[in-house]
Amino acid sequence: MNKVTTRFKTTGEPRHFIKQWRKFRGLTQTRLGERIGLTHGAISQLERGLMGYTQATLEALAEAMQCEPGDLITRDPNSEIWSIWDQVRKLPPEEQKRVVAIVQALQKAA
Repeated sequence: MNKVTTRFKTTGEPRHFIKQWRKFRGLTQTRLGERIGLTHGAISQLERGLMGYTQATLEALAEAMQCEPGDLITRDPNSEIWSIWDQVRKLPPEEQKRVVAIVQALQKAA
C-alpha cells in the first residue's frame, strides 16, 4: 500500500475545538460522554487527537453542546468575535443585514 502525503503539516495536535466547546459549555468529559453514549476515556482520546471522529459522532457532540457540527472543527468558542457573531445570528434577518453592512463599511474605511 502506498503512503499518502499531503502538503499540510501534521503537528500531532487535534484539528478541532471539541475540548474548548466542552469547557465552554461547562461539561466534564464524563457528562459529555453520557450525553452521547461514549466513555470519558473515549472523549479524552478524541480531544487529544488520539481517536478520530465520524460524522455521526460530530453531529451528536454538536447537539450535546448546542452548536453546529462545523463549529466543532472551525471555531474556538472562546474567541470574542464568535461570541459577537452568535448575538448577531439571533437578530431578525433585516437587522442582520444592517450589521453586516456596517461591518463592511468599517472594513472599507480601514
